[in-house]
Amino acid sequence: MSGRLVHVGSAVVDYVYRIDALPAAGTEKTATSYARVAGGGFNMMVAASRTGMRVVFGGQLGTGPDGDFLRAAFATEDIETLTPPSPLMDSGNCVAMISGDAERTFVSWPGVESRLTLDMMAPVQVLANDWVFTSGYTLSYPGSRDVLADWIEALPAGIPFVFDPTPVIADIPRPILDRVLARTTWLSCNTNEAAEIAGAGDAQTVAIRLLAEHCRRAEGVIIRAGAGGCLVRLANGGTRTVPGFKVTPVDTNGAGDTHIGAFVSGLSRGMQPFEAARYANAAAALSVTRHGGSSAPTDAEIQEFLTQRGEPTTALGRAEATAT
Repeated sequence: MSGRLVHVGSAVVDYVYRIDALPAAGTEKTATSYARVAGGGFNMMVAASRTGMRVVFGGQLGTGPDGDFLRAAFATEDIETLTPPSPLMDSGNCVAMISGDAERTFVSWPGVESRLTLDMMAPVQVLANDWVFTSGYTLSYPGSRDVLADWIEALPAGIPFVFDPTPVIADIPRPILDRVLARTTWLSCNTNEAAEIAGAGDAQTVAIRLLAEHCRRAEGVIIRAGAGGCLVRLANGGTRTVPGFKVTPVDTNGAGDTHIGAFVSGLSRGMQPFEAARYANAAAALSVTRHGGSSAPTDAEIQEFLTQRGEPTTALGRAEATAT
């Protein structure tokens, strides 16, 4: 039975500017477009929700215009917020500059998501069959990382915990990172983040070290390689490079979030890890053909994409099609 995704990371408001190229130091650029959108952990939650998983948010949203904006975005996607608005301050935000080659550059300002106490986490009750997720952002903030690490370590043994270290991994103190990795059931990271944890090497070698030396309780690790797909290494030794799908990207913002959300959703609904990885690759490929960080496709769109590419649909997709 599929459980909920309990997201205990952070959500922020993204201020997105599209430009032909990054400005040189001391110069100015005029954006070709601008948008204010929900970002941060919201993108991963949307991917999981749109592919059939019930999602609840156990992080902090602030009091102010950005917090209000995020609560409205959550409601639109039917994502329940477990914690009340924090009176400490508003939610944080991030300026995202998307250049003509679809690459992204960010400047962020932490808000209430960077402040955490165990009392603030009290409303977050994990149930049987739930999956818990967090990212490196909340673990990088001095005002939240110790409490969140304590909370993660106290999770019941049977609850799967999924971790994405994110590009801020170097800002996470190593003792905190080691504690979280030790409790991780599934680690999903890109090649740079994997090397930051386990040292340089080819993806398979790094994945073996991740499981042997850092994530000893994990069922597996996923090392994402963008358009190249991902490598999945299981604790039982099974390894597969799952190729990506060739598309023309217009915006890579949120692709990694989409991949993780779709992967966890697939696992929670009974997909095997390699199949869930192919499903996640398809979801990420679709997402980069659309503008916006929360551009994750639905399950039906992913199944149609796989069919159009001559790929077998997932076992779940075939079962649902037969049932209808």
